[in-house]
Amino acid sequence: MAGDENRKTPELLDRLLRIAAPSGYEGPAAQAWREEADFAEVTSDALGSSIATIGEPDASPLVAVVGHIDEIGLVIRHIDEKGFLHFGSIGGWDPQILIGQRVVVEGRDGPVPGVAGRKPAHLLDPEQRKKVVELKEMHIDIGASDREEAEAMTSVGDAVVIDAEPELLLGGRLVSRSLDNRVGSYVALEALRRVAESGGPPGRFAAVAAVQEEVGLFGSRTSAFQVRPDIAIAVDVTHATDAPGIDETEIGSHPFGSGAVIGRGSTLSPIVSNLLREAAEAEGIPFTIEASGNATHTDADSLQISRSGIPTGLVSVPVRYMHSPVEMLDLGDVEATVELIAAFVRRTGPDVDLSR
Repeated sequence: MAGDENRKTPELLDRLLRIAAPSGYEGPAAQAWREEADFAEVTSDALGSSIATIGEPDASPLVAVVGHIDEIGLVIRHIDEKGFLHFGSIGGWDPQILIGQRVVVEGRDGPVPGVAGRKPAHLLDPEQRKKVVELKEMHIDIGASDREEAEAMTSVGDAVVIDAEPELLLGGRLVSRSLDNRVGSYVALEALRRVAESGGPPGRFAAVAAVQEEVGLFGSRTSAFQVRPDIAIAVDVTHATDAPGIDETEIGSHPFGSGAVIGRGSTLSPIVSNLLREAAEAEGIPFTIEASGNATHTDADSLQISRSGIPTGLVSVPVRYMHSPVEMLDLGDVEATVELIAAFVRRTGPDVDLSR
């Protein structure tokens, strides 16, 4: 599966990646996701998470597969008298990545292009050059001549993303901003589609495009109360380990082409982890195992302690250059993850024993 040079980017994934949707501003991406889920029963919660469900109303178990649809971004905090926009972060950023990037401000009447700038290196004194840049030292330049012109198109509170469209590279490798975690929301919905087309689940199956993961795992927490699943699986990204500088002795081995990454650890149900592994082995789906001793820093952490506790698993897609405009993955690994989720749901019937 992996490394296929003729592989095409799935249309839904490509569509989702081209939409600006940072945490708290996910509306446009959520709308696109719901439109693609028209084969299922589609609902949403007050926070903006989207839920698509198939299966008979009273069937069990209900499996919820949760991929967050938000991405990291920026937010405009101040517009100065010269028309420059000053900003803060939405989610976790390495400020070095922003220097010299083209950006898009989601303005009042539509997208406004700009650049993220700072004082040129030529004008920095030697001590300044040694320091890591901070967000407060940067600004966004949209070409406005003054505050009035800037405020005609932008406002305090507008969201900003880096202008980085998806592009397919050699060997079926896709590069884009927001793969973390637009790909998780894609996997959840595509697995739902395939299970529906193959006759439906033994119980019920809900795909969830959760909001606000990057700022606190919030959307998955509220969705757990609305969906009330018997089993939950978070789908997110993890670090690919075949790029220079990565130490596999610290985080395991998850190179491009190795398939889905099944999580095991303190905050994950060992029963669900084992069932995921059994499904992968039975169906011949490539996978690796990732261990976590504490939090996984994914929606799995909030799902497993929601309500009275939910048996929760984690499946991840290996990604290089996380939280950058050039996040990269292998489309074969995405396909393996979709197939694993679909296989797990098909194999999980009313007789599943989740007791611990």
